[in-house]
Amino acid sequence: MKKETPSEKQNRQKTNDNQDFKVPDPVALSNALLQAYEKSQPLFEDFCNQLGADDYIEKLYTQEIDPLNIRESYLAFLDRVTEDPTKFMRLQGNFMRDWMHLWQESTMRFMGQPGETIITPEKGDRRFNAPAWQDNVVFDFIKQSYLLTCRWMDQTVHDVDGLTPDQRDKLAFQARLFAGAMSPTNYLLTNPEVLDETVRTGGENLVRGLENLMEDMERGKGELKISTTKSGAFELGVNIAATPGRVVYQNDLIQLIQYEPKTKECFKTPLLIVSPWINKYYILDLKPENSLVSWALEQGHTVFMISWVNPGPELAQKRFEDYMEEGVLASLDNIKAITGEPDVNAIGYCLGGTLLATTMAYLATKGKKESAKIKSATFLTTLLDFAQAGDLKIFLDKAQIDVLDRIMQQKGILPGAVMHKTFSLLRANDLIWSFVVNNYLMGREPFPFDLLYWNDDYTNMPATMHSFYIRKMYYENALHKAGGITMNSVPIDLSNITTPCYFLSTREDHIAPWHATYQGTQLLKGPCTFTLAASGHVAGVINPPAKMKYCYWTGAENPAEANQWLEDAKQHEGSWWPHWQEWVTDFAGEKIKARTPAQGIEAAPGSYVKKRGASY
Repeated sequence: MKKETPSEKQNRQKTNDNQDFKVPDPVALSNALLQAYEKSQPLFEDFCNQLGADDYIEKLYTQEIDPLNIRESYLAFLDRVTEDPTKFMRLQGNFMRDWMHLWQESTMRFMGQPGETIITPEKGDRRFNAPAWQDNVVFDFIKQSYLLTCRWMDQTVHDVDGLTPDQRDKLAFQARLFAGAMSPTNYLLTNPEVLDETVRTGGENLVRGLENLMEDMERGKGELKISTTKSGAFELGVNIAATPGRVVYQNDLIQLIQYEPKTKECFKTPLLIVSPWINKYYILDLKPENSLVSWALEQGHTVFMISWVNPGPELAQKRFEDYMEEGVLASLDNIKAITGEPDVNAIGYCLGGTLLATTMAYLATKGKKESAKIKSATFLTTLLDFAQAGDLKIFLDKAQIDVLDRIMQQKGILPGAVMHKTFSLLRANDLIWSFVVNNYLMGREPFPFDLLYWNDDYTNMPATMHSFYIRKMYYENALHKAGGITMNSVPIDLSNITTPCYFLSTREDHIAPWHATYQGTQLLKGPCTFTLAASGHVAGVINPPAKMKYCYWTGAENPAEANQWLEDAKQHEGSWWPHWQEWVTDFAGEKIKARTPAQGIEAAPGSYVKKRGASY
């Protein structure tokens, strides 16, 4: 493509800067707004009824006035600013200087002269991709004013001295949330794309958007439950989680799936995948073209998958030990009974990896024969040392854990909707505001996206297990300490694990940051291979080779510091999957005739995964 010359850019700016937005047909717009008003009445009446309900005030206060426990951090920030106002004033002065510079450059553009760009969106910020945000001087000014304000807020939080790391993280997170909500892209009159659509449709987009809003309110039973993927686009076992297999075992907590082979021969050692129970297992089996399960079958593995139940209050007393016994250990016993093999290669993803490592330490303490049940272990984005546990720690200080405990004591579970909202807040621009614009302002249906369907299919957590997990892992960081936790009276010491292990982390992971997951290589005694993949917690893991996307890094040694590892690491293009396959083949055994699963209980994906998160 021919590069635009400065004179061509100037002429384009003059042309675009002088363009006016078309005025919509006033009659059509009035009719559309009248329809919107009429259709909004049931929504407004329902809201008023909630305000007048006898238990409204009680509900308001049981949700806590300060759910993020930001008050202490905010007061500490004000104290620091009061003690040293000069730094704050200097930041304010820098902000005003930048803003006046922007005003000057924008004025030049208003007058038909070229103007300098003061600030641009961060890499990956797609909110301002529409040409009007660059080409129209009004919207370019609005955009840059907003970005300057965001930068000022972030700098203010990070440059004020005397705050603890936790206080600073909370304030920075709250500032990001506020800035995301205030983005000009989220409002009708300051979003050129929405204005264009309103003109083009005569306001019909707003009517459709209100209909979408009402449907989402109804779907959420009075709360806004934003649609992130097209309704009815996916059906479990048909076009998602559709790899053929059978449920060969089940108990209160799990269904164990054995998949049908895709090769005539298979490796002798079976492969067990311990999925995370905070979401459904089929993140690893979305569609054939991006299914890790399907790909592993094509490589010749006999794949078993743990599918966790979506628990209700009846399972409130299930412990973390029960997840080990009825999950991992029960699966190992049944795989041995089915295949005749005494050991497996195991994969644990996220929380599933933490449980897998805990189980391995438990077996190691019980003796060499027990520990031999797992020949090799692969940990996908798994935290074993929670000292730098990522953005989730913002939600898990003592006060917030106490609130969660009160909710769980009352309900017997932590409702899946709570964690779903938490994860949405961590990526609010992508998982909240982009859909507010698309669904409610543009009046469109969301795109059918398998990953977002899975993300919306959340699960509950039993009260006893989840309370233990968030206190012992996140708050106390007890797992990495020898004897920090006990399982059935057995002290857990990760240094007892001598099994060969493969750690896969992702560079942009905000849930399990790679610097933190890397510490797992320093805790175990056995040989550890660490691999770092590009992208984030999910996209970096679910990266099939055929896509030829991203890259990954490998290193020969595991020094104490993660940054040193990266400095010495070698970069490779494409997916990490073939690298893992080469590694695990050393532990997979000889090739034998492929194993076909027995009739079992029912066809995959089973019934446990089909239970949606109910309202409790």
